[in-house]
Amino acid sequence: MKTSDFDYYLPEELIAQTPVYPRDSSRLLVYDRKADKVYHKHFCDIAEFLREGDLLVRNNTKVLPARMFAYTPNGAKVEILLLKRFDLTEWEVLVKPGKKARVGAKLTISEDLSLEVKSIIEEAGSRRVKFIYEGVFEDIIDRLGEMPLPPYITEKLKDKDRYQTVYAKVDGSAAAPTAGLHFTPELIDKLKGMGVEIADVLLHVGLGTFRPVKSDDITEHHMHSEYYEIDEENAEKINRAKREGRRIIAVGTTSVRTLESAADENGFVAPVKANTEIFIYPPYKFKCVDSLITNFHLPKSTLIMLVSSLSSREKTLELYETAVKERYRFFSFGDSMLIL
Repeated sequence: MKTSDFDYYLPEELIAQTPVYPRDSSRLLVYDRKADKVYHKHFCDIAEFLREGDLLVRNNTKVLPARMFAYTPNGAKVEILLLKRFDLTEWEVLVKPGKKARVGAKLTISEDLSLEVKSIIEEAGSRRVKFIYEGVFEDIIDRLGEMPLPPYITEKLKDKDRYQTVYAKVDGSAAAPTAGLHFTPELIDKLKGMGVEIADVLLHVGLGTFRPVKSDDITEHHMHSEYYEIDEENAEKINRAKREGRRIIAVGTTSVRTLESAADENGFVAPVKANTEIFIYPPYKFKCVDSLITNFHLPKSTLIMLVSSLSSREKTLELYETAVKERYRFFSFGDSMLIL
């Protein structure tokens, strides 16, 4: 299958530049695969399509304000983007321009934060750096950093929290698991009240998820490694739902990748802390996931390939064509889709 098979036409004005208020007022396209029916709703209406016993599996990663600016000894400005933490002081980062970040280079971010380039990670074009700082690293980053919004969002984000889910808990992502941005605390309470169960998993979203597929043949694309984990309590929730034949509904593609990475052939998971490079594209037989809540993704991306695996490439492109025709908002701050 070719990368071009997952292309579609998107008018630029449909790329959402700002989040909606309130979060759950975003639109929701619902596709019932069994009935082959499409419904046009708002996210606050999602309870109409869920039932008692459903298990929502969400990714509780928290986005770091990972975009910062540093200066060389000569005063040249350099952009730094945190990608992955190795230990207390060392990280994988992207540096622009890369020529300013040769091995051994020392860059200053602020009076209490600087870094030294330790090595070049050739396959990713990134750097391994060591931070030198005084105080609590997370507090310094929170003070100095900006949210690493995707390049297609050109408007400045006024409220950092709008690029976090309301249940974000564990620092570590370079991008938000955007399907979860539509949930409000009130909507979550409503779903719990009607008997919908919730399990939390963790996958720290790296930029590899969003890197373009450069090969013509999608099977030649290699996914960047991302850290994920499932603890004992949530593994048991997932396995109990599986044993009882209840629907497991993933909130976002990152939750899908976590569950499918951890699941055995029968769809059961064990507590795990590991890295995954899983790349899901048609045809793929899902082991654990039954349904999906997801945003509308970039043409020719690994994300639209994953979504296409739930029904078919043709049906997914048809749904995207419908969303364009109905003027849905696309990408990170855009509207949502529920595939049942």
